[in-house]
Amino acid sequence: MKLSRRNFMGAIATGSTGLIAPGAFAAVRSGDRPALLDRAMDALNSHGSKIRDRKIVGLVDFSMSSGMRRFQIVDIGNGEVLANHLVAHGRGSDPANSGWARRFSNRPGSNASSQGSFLIGETYFGKHGRSHRLHGLDPENDLAFSRTIVIHGANYVSDGIARTSGRVGRSLGCFTVSQRDVAQVLAKLGPGKLLFAAK
Repeated sequence: MKLSRRNFMGAIATGSTGLIAPGAFAAVRSGDRPALLDRAMDALNSHGSKIRDRKIVGLVDFSMSSGMRRFQIVDIGNGEVLANHLVAHGRGSDPANSGWARRFSNRPGSNASSQGSFLIGETYFGKHGRSHRLHGLDPENDLAFSRTIVIHGANYVSDGIARTSGRVGRSLGCFTVSQRDVAQVLAKLGPGKLLFAAK
């Protein structure tokens, strides 16, 4: 279940201001195979026993705007998309605050998002409440844990912001979802599962 680039461009065209039309950020086509699923399957195979729970994966498609529901939770057994969520990318990935991730970094202090395979780690309670730590499994994200790149909720990610601005706020590199959705995301993507992010 993904929003194709063609449909996305159509959604932009419907807005007289050039922003995403109200409700367009939630428009997904039922039955579509997630664009990143094959790459996530390759990641599951390449990381072997490091991923203990291989039934459900999280996919973040950075080729889409942050105003789109680009965070998918997928049942690997049948390819079914269980949920679609808004998710922020890092300030360092989008210095112009355009809503599009332009660059990626693994460097501490970059405030950028990283691509690749992440092992979802333990739950902890921090500044943003209940969160999941992430362990980068690839050279392009292997500093994720030391950079404190996590999954958490924040009020700068919401349906209302996506409707009015065509994008959501930016994180410091974390995978930030809405406060309304964070409990569901953390419940479905528990420790030992794979989060795969790419553009």
